Amino acid sequence: MDYSSTLWTLGVSFVLAALLGPVCIPILRRMKFGQTVREEGPKSHLKKTGTPTMGGIIILLALTIAYGKFADGGLAFWAILVACLGFGLVGFLDDYIKIVLKRSLGLTAKQKLFGQLLFSIVFCVLLHRMGHSTAIGFPGINGSIDLGWGYYLFVIIIFFASSNAVNFTDGVDGLLSGTSALAFGAYTLIALEAAQSQSAIFSAAMIGAVLGFLVYNAHPAKVFMGDSGSLGIGGGLAAVAILTKTELLLIPIGGVFVIEMLSVIIQVTSFKTRGKRVFKMSPIHHHFELTGWSEWKVVTVFWTVGLMLAVLGFIMYKGL
Repeated sequence: MDYSSTLWTLGVSFVLAALLGPVCIPILRRMKFGQTVREEGPKSHLKKTGTPTMGGIIILLALTIAYGKFADGGLAFWAILVACLGFGLVGFLDDYIKIVLKRSLGLTAKQKLFGQLLFSIVFCVLLHRMGHSTAIGFPGINGSIDLGWGYYLFVIIIFFASSNAVNFTDGVDGLLSGTSALAFGAYTLIALEAAQSQSAIFSAAMIGAVLGFLVYNAHPAKVFMGDSGSLGIGGGLAAVAILTKTELLLIPIGGVFVIEMLSVIIQVTSFKTRGKRVFKMSPIHHHFELTGWSEWKVVTVFWTVGLMLAVLGFIMYKGL
């Protein structure tokens, strides 16, 4: 596979997302798919109330068309689509119930857990049929451990961690769009190095889709992606890490997402055990907003950290 095919995929996906924006955003607005903003959050976010959400549809549509056009098919192709679109569907249902049916909590925790588990299991079945290795390699050393059937439990854990960590990162205009593009940039290069054409094409398609979406999601955002976008991105990211056999490298490459998730875990644990909050608000990007950072400063700092971690992950992959 050559780099030109990857670049074509990225370009087509970007153009599609950019073209879908002016079509989908007015439809979302007319259907009153407006965002509800948490009152306890930064006061500057209150003016975002009513901004169309569920814009993740733009990302998933552009991504699917471009990926379907340039990918070769096969089990890996379907495995990635199941992960991305399956988790995106769970997010879409959650958004729909919250916004359209006016049930503030969306899907119940059990319903969301069931949906994520279902698509994770389907992915595992496809992995098994592909004869995918059940060994985990350790970055930086020539060592690995074969987990046997336990590997599939590990895969499910990766999906839950990745999708929820990415979901936590979506909360400031452009933050997730930019950081996910950087993470998938690292995985595009890794997949090309590993001759994993399906993963490379998918990662390039995702970069184009989120950057095309960023045209409308940059501050001040004209549309939010909602859970349909963030869960789909998280599912796709996990799938690519698994298929390229770089499961543990997902930690540095997706380091911003890891930090966001850890901030929530720390905050909840501290409040439940000590009755005290560690951060002014979690996820941590809101903490920095409440200390006086502008949204743009939060985004640029987090993008910079995301870039450094993506480069670090690729360097670790190359063993430099």
